[in-house]
Amino acid sequence: MPLKKNKKILLYFFLFLFIGTLNNRNISNFEFPKINQISVSGLSELENLEISKSLEVYKIHNLFFLNKNKIKELIDQNNYVEEFFIYKKYPSSLIVKLRKTKFLAYISKSDKIYYVGSNGKLIRAKDKSKELPYIYGDLDINEFFKLRKIINMTNFKFEEIKNLIFFTSGRWDIETHSGVLIKLPKLKIKKSLNLYVEISKKGGVGNEKIIDFRQNNQVIING
Repeated sequence: MPLKKNKKILLYFFLFLFIGTLNNRNISNFEFPKINQISVSGLSELENLEISKSLEVYKIHNLFFLNKNKIKELIDQNNYVEEFFIYKKYPSSLIVKLRKTKFLAYISKSDKIYYVGSNGKLIRAKDKSKELPYIYGDLDINEFFKLRKIINMTNFKFEEIKNLIFFTSGRWDIETHSGVLIKLPKLKIKKSLNLYVEISKKGGVGNEKIIDFRQNNQVIING
């Protein structure tokens, strides 16, 4: 961080010396170099091009006084972007590196299907060709991320999930790709999922299709 700050101070110092050597006539004709090259990478070729075009409005600006926060606001409008880095390459190039969000699940809103991105945003999906769990129920998407965080702290694999069903009570059911329906309690989700993994390892699930953890200190297994 101190090195970056020192570089900026050095740049302004040389800029000051340069302007200081100009006479009054030269100053009146002097213009700072404007941005003439914008490089965007990290997404698909088409998506990079779309963002690059949206940034062309900044070509009328010079790189020295460019406000990065304005660019961040513009890029953040793209739902595909998880993370981005903006670099100034003096005297006139702007470099933007993007990281695409990861698709975690499908969800339906107003009869339209969306991907749930790891950035917390919904991205319109043209089809369901990706093997992702489908979320059913009327919920704030933050509820899904709370559940996923808990799952990541257990021995249960998120990739095993075929469907997620959310209830208005705040409780979840999980349907696995093997056809097992796990009825989770509202609380103690972590404990329940770890117990499910242990039961599965010991062959306790077998051909049973419903495992109910909703009752305190009880596990009900039904075919």
